[in-house]
Amino acid sequence: MKRAALIATLAIFTLAACDEKPAEKPAAVDPATSQKMPPAIEPGTPLPSNHPAMGADDSTGMMTSIPEAIALQRGTVISSIDVPQFTYIEIKQGDQTRWLASTSLAVKKGDVVEFSEDSTMENFTSKSLNRTFSSLTFVKSATVANDK
Repeated sequence: MKRAALIATLAIFTLAACDEKPAEKPAAVDPATSQKMPPAIEPGTPLPSNHPAMGADDSTGMMTSIPEAIALQRGTVISSIDVPQFTYIEIKQGDQTRWLASTSLAVKKGDVVEFSEDSTMENFTSKSLNRTFSSLTFVKSATVANDK
């Protein structure tokens, strides 16, 4: 009888221990702001089912790398042309001039723009301007950066 009571007691303690949650790691805190930071995403973490692929060789749905920061470039505005929803911006970078296409942006001659490139097309014809640009770089984002 003592043996049965001992086994029952051990079984109860074992089951009670299974109900406890494991101890959580304390959240990381940003020393500059004293705010909690989101948890780091480890390589190999599965992506949500509706997440786009992360690279051409990623057929597993597993995160293989973290994208690098987008490099921003700067240039001085020489001229600009506004059309509905877009702004064509001629800029000077060092000794070279080039044309950018951005979503509508209020710029004027002499402004410094900061932008991140997307793609460049050679001999691009704008139907709205009835003009062909020998080279036109489409940008992901552009901002006036005069005060930076």
